Amino acid sequence: MVKLVAGHELCRRFMQIPGVGPIAALSFMTAIDDPSRFKRSRDVAAYFGLTSRRWQSGSSIDVQGRISKAGDADVRRALYEAASALLTRFKRKDKVKTWGQTIERRAGHRKAVVAVARKLAVIMHAMWIDGTFYCGDPTASAADVAAHAVRKDRRLLGALA
Repeated sequence: MVKLVAGHELCRRFMQIPGVGPIAALSFMTAIDDPSRFKRSRDVAAYFGLTSRRWQSGSSIDVQGRISKAGDADVRRALYEAASALLTRFKRKDKVKTWGQTIERRAGHRKAVVAVARKLAVIMHAMWIDGTFYCGDPTASAADVAAHAVRKDRRLLGALA
């Protein structure tokens, strides 16, 4: 699995996001296949069932429920695990982690992990479309981000040897 991921530049870019490992990167890439299918990056979250389910009846208008769970369950599970790792195991400063922690204080851990998983899907799709790299720390310089990406790539390619 690691050899396959190391051969794809896109998967290595996805793995620059804290919490996203080889399985999450590869499953996201294979599930989307063609990023131009989606008009907006936030439509990807709905494609994987990470948005709230809505329904209407005669007396209640537009009730929001739990997540819809539409789409590929394996990708949704991988994104959930990546988000959980970002919130619980990643120790450095990151803007998505900070955003998730504010949700966690307000609504609980599970809802925060689902919200971060949705945001990760949106970020990954936008990175794919734009060809950009992830920079989670707004105070980091471009040279620091590039150096961190090179170190992570070396570690991944070193695991292959």
